[in-house]
Amino acid sequence: MTTTPEVAPRPGAVGAARTRVEGRDKVTGAARYAGEIPFTDLAHGWLVLSTVARGRIRAVEDAPVLAMPGVLAVLHHVNAPRVDTDYVGMLGRPNPVVGLFQHDRVPFMGWPVALVVAETSEQAREAAETLVVRYDEEPHDIDFRSGRGDAYTPEDSPMAQAETEKGDVEAELGAAALVVDEEYTTPEEHHHPMEPHAATARWDGGRLDVVDANQGSSWVAGELASLFSLDPASVRVRSEHVGGAFGSKGVGPHQVAAVMATTVLQRPVRVVLTRRQMFSLVGFRSPTAQRIRLGADADGRLRAFDHRALNLTSTVHEFVESSAVLGRVMYDADAHHTLHRLVRLDVPTPSWMRAPGEAPGSFAVESALDELAEKCGIDPIALRARNEPVTGPVSGLPFSSRRVLACFEEGARRFGWADRDPRPRVRREGRWLLGTGTAAATYPSGVGASTAAVTAEQDGTFTVRVNAADIGTGARTAMVLVAADALAVDPDRIRVRIADSDIGPAMIAGGSMGTRSWAWAVTVAAGELVKRLALGGSVPPEGITTRSDTTEAVAALARKERHSFGAQFAEVAVDVATGEVRVRRLLGVFAAGTIVNPLTARSQFVGGMTWGLSMALHEEAVRDRASGGHVGADLAHYHFATHADVPLIEADWVDDPVPDDPVGMKGIGEIGVVGVAAAVANAVWHATGVRHRRLPIGPDRVLETSGTDGHGPDRAARHV
Repeated sequence: MTTTPEVAPRPGAVGAARTRVEGRDKVTGAARYAGEIPFTDLAHGWLVLSTVARGRIRAVEDAPVLAMPGVLAVLHHVNAPRVDTDYVGMLGRPNPVVGLFQHDRVPFMGWPVALVVAETSEQAREAAETLVVRYDEEPHDIDFRSGRGDAYTPEDSPMAQAETEKGDVEAELGAAALVVDEEYTTPEEHHHPMEPHAATARWDGGRLDVVDANQGSSWVAGELASLFSLDPASVRVRSEHVGGAFGSKGVGPHQVAAVMATTVLQRPVRVVLTRRQMFSLVGFRSPTAQRIRLGADADGRLRAFDHRALNLTSTVHEFVESSAVLGRVMYDADAHHTLHRLVRLDVPTPSWMRAPGEAPGSFAVESALDELAEKCGIDPIALRARNEPVTGPVSGLPFSSRRVLACFEEGARRFGWADRDPRPRVRREGRWLLGTGTAAATYPSGVGASTAAVTAEQDGTFTVRVNAADIGTGARTAMVLVAADALAVDPDRIRVRIADSDIGPAMIAGGSMGTRSWAWAVTVAAGELVKRLALGGSVPPEGITTRSDTTEAVAALARKERHSFGAQFAEVAVDVATGEVRVRRLLGVFAAGTIVNPLTARSQFVGGMTWGLSMALHEEAVRDRASGGHVGADLAHYHFATHADVPLIEADWVDDPVPDDPVGMKGIGEIGVVGVAAAVANAVWHATGVRHRRLPIGPDRVLETSGTDGHGPDRAARHV
């Protein structure tokens, strides 16, 4: 028995820069990722994907493959274990792609049709590439475009409200002195983390044990329990280190395949996706076609705001890329209308990709605002200030805090915006035309119910257990700092245990909600422990533990518009002879509540801004209409920004107190992406006098528009 650990006032840990607690393990290779952890008697599975975009499986010729060296099993729709996909999980009904091998239908190219399991990964791959699958092929349709007659309005869901409306948009447009009516398009984009998706499953003492790379262990454990009709207590999922996720690492075919195989073979089985397989199986950002109509008085005050967004979804599962949500928060008007529409195609189901909705939506809205500023002869920042709402433009709710204008003010000062000549195509540096642009950014700051436990140990340290997921964001370190402040001890006395479903339920790492949700639970549990320790006495060998559950507190949180905000600034150089666009400077200034760790926060902002630059200039997945599959499904053909493309990027923040919030934090993981593509596009207009309403702004598109009337190639917009 030892005395109660000392808990005394000390300088705050939250807000002080701190290196990652697991950083040394990662850079030395001591940190093991899901595909690296050794298991005794481990077998390896390799998925076989369909080579047709629509049809039925006529035959799986598995006999020759089963005779190959090391092959243990070939699972397909005839012999695979049955699963139940008729349930509602954490994020709604599951994507049918996780219902592996349950029927002979093929809804898109890249649909899993078999799993080959062998003693080694090499044997499994060779056998999978040898397996012959015969199909009855049917005509497919992958043609995404605006103006399709089969587009439809989805039903409202907890994830996305399909339509909002107030006032008479047509009447206000008719009465407006100035109107912008344009279509903006974004392509299919993919979110491929450095670490491929991997899962190892085994049965251990009657429990299903899965080691995985995911964004929420409780989430994955619950989904697997539902799929395989298991008692939730009999499923354990661990995900200690994750090499990036960006919305892609939820529940996928690789986990389900591993569980099926370990159930059949009664030995551990690992399934790792290849980069090419990831293009079909882990989601992507849908292409969008967005019609923006703005009507304004001569002084720039908005009378009408209309945003109609179209995206694709698969024929088997519905997903809304909620591009039209941004205007519901950012800009008010006398008449306000937003609408999401979908078209079903023979393609994989899109999914959440870093800053879903707001990333493509901000390109359209913030580009249109810049066009309106040009028509009004008003500075783009002044136009945004003129239309700054007091309450939520659609909800009417108060903002928890809203310091977007402070972001613009600080960003303009640091960027030198006051010295900008607003006229396009007037700055030149040799063969380069120079321009600057800006855009606003916002992303929701939600919170999810979570549990946590904090233990005072005999040796004077404290152990925090919360089922957070550190997907590269620095979540472990953030929880150390939060706990240190709540306990008023040095961070070196805190140990954190995360990413194990046995710890208890907690919010996933998604939607920029993780840190805020986990910090709330940890703060409550630590506060209770401080009260217990204040009573005095000794610490028993097992320690003193207090627990928290924020479910009721989250439900009781006052209804407000809760968002992070920001302002993005870009400077570009454009060579109209070659079409090359170079971003020379990026500056982002954000209002995101309490910044827990400035070191990792700046990393998140800069990473997001780099992503936005890549979206603006490089990223575009192309599908072959004849086959229905990708042209070049690899990172050699799917272009994204490299080190040589990324200029000096500065990210900073303004003070953003949130008085009534229990932790005062907001999300930062996604807002860095938002607005960057629009800021770059607006800068390209300022440099060249040509509007680009279609991403990415590659050399071919710059060359297409050189010598036009300044309105770009998409002047005759095809309306959604």
